[in-house]
Parts: sequence; structure tokens; C-alpha cells
Amino acid sequence: MAALGWLTPRRRSATARSVLAGEAAAEAGLKSTQESQDALAAGAAPADGAGRVPDFPVFGDARAAAFFDLDNTVMQGAAIFHFGRGLYKRKFFQRRELARFAWQQAWFRLAGVEDPEHMQDARDSALSIVKGHRVSELMSIGEEIYDEYMADRIWPGTRALAQAHLDAGQQVWLVTAAPVETATIIARRLGLTGALGTVAESVDGVYTGKLVGEPLHGPAKAEAVRALATAEGFDLDRCAAYSDSHNDIPMLSLVGHPYAINPDAKLRKHARRLEWRLRDYRTGRKAAKVGIPAAAGVGALAGGTAAAVALHRRRR
Repeated sequence: MAALGWLTPRRRSATARSVLAGEAAAEAGLKSTQESQDALAAGAAPADGAGRVPDFPVFGDARAAAFFDLDNTVMQGAAIFHFGRGLYKRKFFQRRELARFAWQQAWFRLAGVEDPEHMQDARDSALSIVKGHRVSELMSIGEEIYDEYMADRIWPGTRALAQAHLDAGQQVWLVTAAPVETATIIARRLGLTGALGTVAESVDGVYTGKLVGEPLHGPAKAEAVRALATAEGFDLDRCAAYSDSHNDIPMLSLVGHPYAINPDAKLRKHARRLEWRLRDYRTGRKAAKVGIPAAAGVGALAGGTAAAVALHRRRR
């Protein structure tokens, strides 16, 4: 793992901590992807995946890749909250802590944005819960939790966009503040290339309850994408990034093809000003709540895969 600079985070600048978190995420993501490829080569079952959709015009461009935020972009709600529900079911913590997870999830779904205090509280709760547990144990449980709480919350429209990049022969990565182990499970189950996520320290395969750097959030996501692009030889001007949150503007600004997906109000305003591509897969009621015509939200859902690909083709 990266250098032990995370031991004294207050003595490092925010930018330095973001770089450290980003580099750690890229390292962990590449390692997990290699392990998955080795497992498939040894005869493991292939990942779950959606049906094929028509290719984008960028077919065959191996130096282009796609980076997707997870929470409320690929999946409705926050992965860490769903993971907390699964751990509670398995008696990892008590009812009082479940109530806190429930409130955080309710806030996220109603507000549709990432509140820093709520996200930090969720992160600290998760770290205290997993401390002392083996990484392999949480990975195994994570597979079950995905089936129980996450599989039916994947946005079909966003999933179609990711599949189109895969069909074009490009790598597709999740980039999220969720734990890298959880993100890796989701990426594998969706048939994506891999995941960049928050890296928790482990010693001899056991979580210590500490992070490497800081959560992969905001500028740290951009640093992770930058580090991965360097390692994999991507041309960022030919890459695409997708997110719902204004917190991810640094990552979206890093690539040549930024997309606002289910955007919050700040990202919607920013995307319109810069003429970024925009798509909303929420229901009409939710779409109206965030200030867009209800018909647009309903139409996005009704269009499904074909509409997502058609929009991509028209605007490229």
C-alpha cells in the first residue's frame, strides 16, 4: 500500500491527502481487477451483466475509458447505507446504530445530494463496525448484501450507458466514496472493469478501523482517475465521466466528455452553463421536485436503453 503518510493526516494539506487517497484507490482498484481476471482465468463464473446495446461512435478507442460515480448515478441511494443494513441484519451492530443509518439513507434519498456531515458520520460508523473483522469475511458478506439490497436499485439507463462503453471495447470504472471492497463487488456484478473507492487500512487481512488518506470524495476522485489514467495509458480528453453530484465537478472537469446524470441543482446549473450532456433517470415526481419537467423524467425511464444510447449518439 501507499506510504504511511496517512498516520498524521492533520499535518498534510487537503490536496496532499486527496492525492494520497486517489493513488491508494487506483492501486487497490488495479489490484482487485487483476485478482478478478486471475479468478476468471482459473474458471470462475463470469460476472452478471445486462444485454448488449448498440456501440457508441467511440468503438475501438482503447485509450478512452468511462468513469461512473456510484451513489445516485449508477444506483439509487448510497451503497454504504445499504451495506449497513445488511450488516445489521447479521448482528454486526445494535438497533440504535441502525436508526442512524436509516436516517442518513432517508436524508440522502429525499435531498438527493451528498451532505458532508452525513457522509462523514456514515464513514465513521462503518469504520468502527468493521474494525477487527477480516477483509475476506466482509467481501463474502458484501456479495450477499448486493443481492439483498442493491441489485434492484441499479438505474437501467445508466447501466445501459456503461454497457455501451464496454461494448465499444473500453474500460469502465466505478469511482466512489464507498469502501473499495463494496465498490469492487458492485463493479464485478455489473460486469464492469473495476472500481476505485475509499481504502481502509488492513493488517494481515484484518481491518484496523483507519483509512489510507481520506475518503475518495470530491478532489480525491479526480486524483484517483488521474492516477489510473497514468497507469493504464488513458487519454483523459477522450474519456467520459458520469455523476449526479456537484461534489464530482473536479472529476467531470478532468475528462473530455462529462455527463450529469440525475443531477443535483448545483451540478445541473453548472452543466447547463458549460453545455455538458445531461440525463435524468428518476421518476416524474422526483424530477419535478428537483426542478425539471416531469415528462422529461418519465420519458427517460420509458426510453430505457434505446433512449440512452440514442442521446449519446446524437450529442457526440
